[in-house]
Amino acid sequence: MLFGKMPISNRFVSEVNNAEYFYDLSICFCPGCFMVQLENCVEPTMMFNEDYAFYSSTSEAMSAHFKNIAEEISAAVQGRPSPLVVELGCNDGIMLKHIAEQGIAHLGIEPSANVAALARERGVCVIENFFAAESAGKILGKNGQADIICGSNVMCHIEEINSVFKGINILLKPDGVFFFEDPYLFDIIKKNTFDQIYDEHVYYFCGLSISELAQRHNLQLVDMIPQNVHGGSMRYYIRKGNNNTVSQNVEHYLLQETNLNLHNINGYIAFKDKVNKICYDFTKTLREIKSKGHRIAAYGATSKSATLLNYSKVGPGLIDYVSDTTPVKIGKYTPGTHIPVKSHEHFIADSPPYTVLLAWNHKHEIFNKEKKYRQAGGKFITFFPKVAIE
Repeated sequence: MLFGKMPISNRFVSEVNNAEYFYDLSICFCPGCFMVQLENCVEPTMMFNEDYAFYSSTSEAMSAHFKNIAEEISAAVQGRPSPLVVELGCNDGIMLKHIAEQGIAHLGIEPSANVAALARERGVCVIENFFAAESAGKILGKNGQADIICGSNVMCHIEEINSVFKGINILLKPDGVFFFEDPYLFDIIKKNTFDQIYDEHVYYFCGLSISELAQRHNLQLVDMIPQNVHGGSMRYYIRKGNNNTVSQNVEHYLLQETNLNLHNINGYIAFKDKVNKICYDFTKTLREIKSKGHRIAAYGATSKSATLLNYSKVGPGLIDYVSDTTPVKIGKYTPGTHIPVKSHEHFIADSPPYTVLLAWNHKHEIFNKEKKYRQAGGKFITFFPKVAIE
């Protein structure tokens, strides 16, 4: 499927006349390994660098989620001699800070210097690097093998995925476990959440593709546990070898995926039509509201909204501004569409009659936070699985 020219999704520009980098966004499917991925990848250093504008800790719901992950890890390593926990893409230390507080040996691997610096301030041991087979060998020589290797919303970002899995084999103890969670392809197709498709997300995983990928590297998918974050994520548990005890969850979800035809092209044929219907209804709704003289704001200057806004060709003529709480985004403009980003305080004072919920994956948290806005008559515009005013 072709989405056309897209900007770097998390590169908010200081001036509307800034020269921006654009690439062709399209996804393709491999019938051999069942992987869905970007056809054209952006150079990683263009996305993950000292200007990276995503901080995990800005969401209370995600903070609670990562605390739960830390508690699971702590329980899993209890009683193990000198355990080591490694997190790929530790961001600002939102999870590993809890591991550090317990005195458990750990290492965060984070290529973006600005968020890595925040992790260090929180007491997290972190190195600025991309994880691959080569870096895994260096970590092994300095730190030894890991009892647990984990990652959240990071594996789908890494183009050299085979090198990552080679690195897992190098760094993981024979009885260790590697687990990670990412947006679930089944949910993306089922719910039409196409804004999950953008430059940072190179891969769109399901159990079928992960099982094939693991086998290729003498690893085995042993469990799958759905996570109620980012609009529907799946956590995959992987161990070394091929004689492990496999949870019934794996068979259950692989069957669901097969029933949705995620193992062949038929599962994806109708997806584009559904995407185009949402974009048509979305722009039509905004134009109708604007024609009546109403202001429209948006909530959450998210990376994924770059796909929705640019593919729908929605700019400042339809959305007056985007409200966000991330300091480095406020005062800038959305990539490609150049909608101004303003503070949450501005949103509260302005109280626009309509607000597009770009951060739809945090809907429950946001609706609780903005009770007064809604009680005063403010309405949110949502767009998955279809356009609605709530």
